[in-house]
Amino acid sequence: MTDVTSSKSARRPHHWRRDLVELAALFTAVAVADAVANTVAHGPDGPFLLVASAVALIVTAGFHLWWSRRHDRDHVPPVEGPSVATPTGTIEDLGTDADGATALWRMRATVRDAPGSLAALCTVLAGRRVDILTLQTHPLATGTVDEFLLRAPASLTARQLSREISLAGGSDIWIERADTHDLVDAPTRILGLATRTALDAAELPLALRQLLGRCTIHSLPAVSPTGGPTGESAPVEGILEGTTMRMRDPNGGVISVERHYLPFTPTEFARARALVELDARLGPRVPRSRDVLTLPEGKITVRRADQSDVDAASEMHERCSERTLGLRYHGPVGDADRYLDHLLSPRHGRTLKVQTASGRLVALGHLLWDGDETEVALIVEDAWQRRGIGTELLGRLVALAVEAGSASVYAVTQASNTGMVAAMRGLGLPLDYQIEGGTLVVTARLKAKRQTPNVPPYGIQANALRDQAGR
Repeated sequence: MTDVTSSKSARRPHHWRRDLVELAALFTAVAVADAVANTVAHGPDGPFLLVASAVALIVTAGFHLWWSRRHDRDHVPPVEGPSVATPTGTIEDLGTDADGATALWRMRATVRDAPGSLAALCTVLAGRRVDILTLQTHPLATGTVDEFLLRAPASLTARQLSREISLAGGSDIWIERADTHDLVDAPTRILGLATRTALDAAELPLALRQLLGRCTIHSLPAVSPTGGPTGESAPVEGILEGTTMRMRDPNGGVISVERHYLPFTPTEFARARALVELDARLGPRVPRSRDVLTLPEGKITVRRADQSDVDAASEMHERCSERTLGLRYHGPVGDADRYLDHLLSPRHGRTLKVQTASGRLVALGHLLWDGDETEVALIVEDAWQRRGIGTELLGRLVALAVEAGSASVYAVTQASNTGMVAAMRGLGLPLDYQIEGGTLVVTARLKAKRQTPNVPPYGIQANALRDQAGR
């Protein structure tokens, strides 16, 4: 903490001009008082003026007392320069609830880069019985952004808190409710995100979102699914422009991060670049775990897929009918193979594959990050349909979406695709339906049920045996 000196003990230089001004003011006050006394004592309206002056003084004093009490309920006196917070036991209780109820807040404020600026904010928060749980500083060229996690009385509103910080010298104030997950300190949280990214390449977009708060992340490939260049590129050092960050994707293309409600700081930009650099150094990777499920026809294996499975997925497309490919890709069936490299990239989401005992790929389930939303999609080879494989994949994909913190998932299909509609209904989640031009969009709201969705077996035994040797 910065040592500060009390303004009462600071010695100021003595100037003779100040003494001259004070002496002139004294003589002026005496002259005015003598004139008023002569008017009251010798004038015909002297007694009336005396009574009127007394009444005016009483009314003024009463108004001042009323205004002071009303003002004190909503404000703490502005801090005059640097000061040290008064001990808690000596501050008047201005905002503590009688039942002790509290609320958590995340707050950001920009302060001047000067000694005592942070102390002024802390003094105001202490006066409101607000406890500072964590504090991070983000240096800027013209000031400092201070990020707080606060525990405040439940009766204290965001508007009141923002007004107090503004009076203490804060600017560009941003406040939102927090929860218990924000109690983890920043270094621990960042290390946890780095660990998740190291274990799974698909975690990078999710880790960036948790690192930077509410934001929209887009992976913009350098090559389109049709094979043409998209023109998306970024320098090695990345680009920071206010509420937008652009960084080079290790898989090619650009990772774009947008947060419209709050500009990014250079500190946040450096953290995001470090996470992307870690992903680039580790290279492609997916978890090696797998689940073995039992069908009447034999055992099948469910595991994560990546771009190394493009050839096997293309062979599965050749065994699928035109109707199956049309229901999945909503376009010319001859273009189905062009999307595989994009769909199997862990940068754009997570993909599960189903293999038979002989190792042949017979089904794919995709969980795709679509900005702030999440899409699910399925394709099952015709010979393996109606055996519960699609329902099994969908349940697992939705469970992954819940784990990733998604609020909902949606599936785009055709109204005639009764199998996909039945699988979505089998999740046991609230569903929204939207039909437009023969296209059906089914959205499942996940926050209404924060647990693993129901997955009816439909021919698959409910007890899946986890193959520990494959981990």
